[in-house]
Amino acid sequence: MATAEDIGAHVFDEGHWYHETLEEGLAISYRVDEVLHRGQSAFQTVEVVKTKPFGRLLITDGLMQSSEDDEYVYHQCLVHPALAAHPAPKKVFIAGGGEGATLREVLKHKCVEECEMVDIDGEVVEMCREHTPFYHAGAYDDKRAKLEIGDAKAALERRADGSIDVIICDLSDPLDGGPCYQLYTTTFYEMCKTKLAPGGILVTQSGCAAVRDCHHVFTPIHKTLKTVFPQCWGYTVCVPSFCSEWGFNVVRKEADALSVEDGLSGGKLDARLRERGLGDLSYYDEITHRRMFSLNRTVREACRDETRVMTVENPLFMCSTTTHQGVFEDK
Repeated sequence: MATAEDIGAHVFDEGHWYHETLEEGLAISYRVDEVLHRGQSAFQTVEVVKTKPFGRLLITDGLMQSSEDDEYVYHQCLVHPALAAHPAPKKVFIAGGGEGATLREVLKHKCVEECEMVDIDGEVVEMCREHTPFYHAGAYDDKRAKLEIGDAKAALERRADGSIDVIICDLSDPLDGGPCYQLYTTTFYEMCKTKLAPGGILVTQSGCAAVRDCHHVFTPIHKTLKTVFPQCWGYTVCVPSFCSEWGFNVVRKEADALSVEDGLSGGKLDARLRERGLGDLSYYDEITHRRMFSLNRTVREACRDETRVMTVENPLFMCSTTTHQGVFEDK
C-alpha cells in the first residue's frame, strides 16, 4: 500500500482501489477502473481516475477534490446564492477554481460582464481542460472570462478598491504547508472587503460542516469572517462523493444590506434566476436555498460559540485526524 506521499510515483493497474482516510478507523474507498492522468505540478500531485460510482475524480496531493457525477451540486451551491443575492453582479473575481466549473456557473448569469479567475496551478487548469472538459464546458472561450495563472491574493491586491461585485473563494482546504491557508485569514478578508464595491458579496468554501467535524474549519472560518464583515451566513449542502455535509460562508460588505439567507423569498429568488436565464438549474432553486441555510441546531450552536479567529500570525489548519489522506491499493 502506498502512502499519500508516494502517490505521485505509485503505479497501479485498472481494478485497484483509491482510499481516503477521514479519521482513525474511518475511511471511504472508490474502485478505480482507469487512470486517465497522473502528474506532478510545481505545487502538488495531480491525478484523474475513472470510477464506477462517481465517474471521473480529480485528485490533488492524494485528496479527492470533485467528481464528474456530483460536482454540479458543489459548484451551483458555491456560486448561485451569492450571485443571486446581488441585484446586478457585473464584475466577479474567482480565487482558485482550477477545474473551471465555478467559472462555468458564474457565466450562466447574463448580467455578468467580466469574470476574472486566478488559480496558482496552471497544470491543474490545463489538465482539467484536456481530461475533464465537463467542468469548464467551454467557459474559458467566453469573451467575458479572464484566466490568470498566479497568486490570487496578489491579483486582488492589484485591483482598484471598490471594483468587484462578487468575490468567490473556491480554494483548497487550509492545510499546513499548503498554498491557500493565508486566504482564510483576517488579513485576506480585510483586503477583499476594500476591493468589494458597495453592495458587494464574498463567498468561500468552508470545509466539512457535518455535526462531528464542523468545528475543524467551518466554524472558525465563520467566526473569522464575522470579525471583518458586519453580516455572515453559513450554509451547507450534501455532496455524495464527499460522503459529508459541506460548508460555505457568505458575507455582505454593508451592515444594512438585504439578507442573503432570506432576503429573496416568496418566489423572488426563483424569479430572479429565471430573469437571468437560470430557471432550469439541475440542483439550486429557492426551495433548495431555504434548506441549505437551515442549519441544524448542533452546527448553529457551534457557530454561535466559536471563539477562534484565523490570522496570519495564528493560522488554523485542518486537523490531522480529519485531513483526507488518499492511497491506492491492489484489489
